[in-house]
Amino acid sequence: MKSPLREFGVFLLCVLVFLGGSAAAEPNEPTADPRPAKAAVIVCEDMIDDGLYESIKRRSKFALAADVDYLIYEINTLGGLVSAAYDISEYFLHDVGPKARTVAYISMKAVSAGALISVGCEDIIMKERTRIGDCAPMAMGIKLEDVEREKIEADIRTVFVNSAQANGYPEALLRAMVTQQIEVYRVKNLKTGEDEFFESTDMPRDANEYDLADKKVIVTKEQLLNITASEALEYGIARAVVENRAGVLEFLAKRDGVTFVGETMVLKTSWSEEMVRWLNSPAVMAVLVMLAMLGVYIELNTPGVGLPGLVAVICVVTIIGSKYLVDMANWLEVLLFAVGVLLLLVEVFVLPGFGIAGVSGIFCILAGLFGMLVKNSPGEVPWPHSQLDFDLFFDGVIGLAAGFVGFVVVASLLAKYMPKIPFLRSLILVPTVARQGGAMRVSMTSLPGSESVSVKVGEAGEVVSPLRPTGKAKFGDAMVDVVAEAEFLDKGAKVVIIEIHGNRVVVRAVDN
Repeated sequence: MKSPLREFGVFLLCVLVFLGGSAAAEPNEPTADPRPAKAAVIVCEDMIDDGLYESIKRRSKFALAADVDYLIYEINTLGGLVSAAYDISEYFLHDVGPKARTVAYISMKAVSAGALISVGCEDIIMKERTRIGDCAPMAMGIKLEDVEREKIEADIRTVFVNSAQANGYPEALLRAMVTQQIEVYRVKNLKTGEDEFFESTDMPRDANEYDLADKKVIVTKEQLLNITASEALEYGIARAVVENRAGVLEFLAKRDGVTFVGETMVLKTSWSEEMVRWLNSPAVMAVLVMLAMLGVYIELNTPGVGLPGLVAVICVVTIIGSKYLVDMANWLEVLLFAVGVLLLLVEVFVLPGFGIAGVSGIFCILAGLFGMLVKNSPGEVPWPHSQLDFDLFFDGVIGLAAGFVGFVVVASLLAKYMPKIPFLRSLILVPTVARQGGAMRVSMTSLPGSESVSVKVGEAGEVVSPLRPTGKAKFGDAMVDVVAEAEFLDKGAKVVIIEIHGNRVVVRAVDN
């Protein structure tokens, strides 16, 4: 016969064993070892442009090749080119996002185009006392109004909405960063207890589902959304507010249950990338265009090939190379520009006069140059397709126009004052000075202070170096740089001076 006390003891023992097993099993999940992860920080500072876009792609590919799990883009910018921000945002969404977790860490400010690239990341983490917002489009020298403004803003709002839907940000607030007339309210959802954001035109009507009586205005129609880190956290735009870069890693590790192993890579732009970005700025491009044209101008007004021509070549190569490196110039546009230069050289040094080759060369140069102001593939016509493309194109045209105006001003000043300045006049030839009796003083190769050569219209001489069409001819004991009229002349040909314009002596062949 079993004892009731013994049965009770067995039952109690079973219960204790069961409870002990349960207690031992429960901590297993939270105490499981966090999975290891690797992170890389990519610094994105200063102006957003095509050079930064190419740099971000290069550094992101390098980090992904090292098998990182988190790409943290450290953003500190007041904005820049909206077209470049489009490219960066889409790169985050479509290229980097499927391969690693993208995080925008705003270390100081993410304004205008900076906000656009930030919302392209899956997480936004902000440093204390930083800000984000205000992405209304601006155009250089143009006041955007009515249809033009709405056309651009609608495109930007679409990019913001795509990012909001992909990454879980409040759509209404992001749209209010772009357009001033949008009024946004915060309304509490009575069923979920969470705050939601609605534009005034899309306000919910069901008072049983939303607390409409206690709604709060976040953005008025006179404002653009520009918020601090604490406000971004409150509104659900920022995931966290931290003290520094280490705080970003700490938050991600705690939230995602990971442990970051190894040293976190910090990838900054290289000096060559910064130089390319600097060279592509409108102001620097205007200076390069001006120097290139001045070099050609001075070279054509002096015999031989010298320093001005070399400067012109360097400037042209720099312009084309910098555009090519940021994908603004493709091989077809570079080829078109090169063909134009070749045609002009043929016109100047081979064919007499100025005809089809010269006109075609100028057309090819302009077509190639203007094609570099529009981003397109070699198979596409280099023509702007959107309002933003037109804005970018016109900014480039303004830079070219500024360079041309600068060339005209500087060239006129050089022509007037350069021969009078001792240091500078040694770089040019002494101009021809008229003398009595129709004679002219010509000095095409001697520096100031050297003996000048006296020749006059109608004087006959002999070619001492082939004229193609320029070369040298001997008149008596004088050796003069001359230009043949509409023909090539070989050594030994007899010539006569028909014109003297400044320091340019024009000759033509005569019978013996």
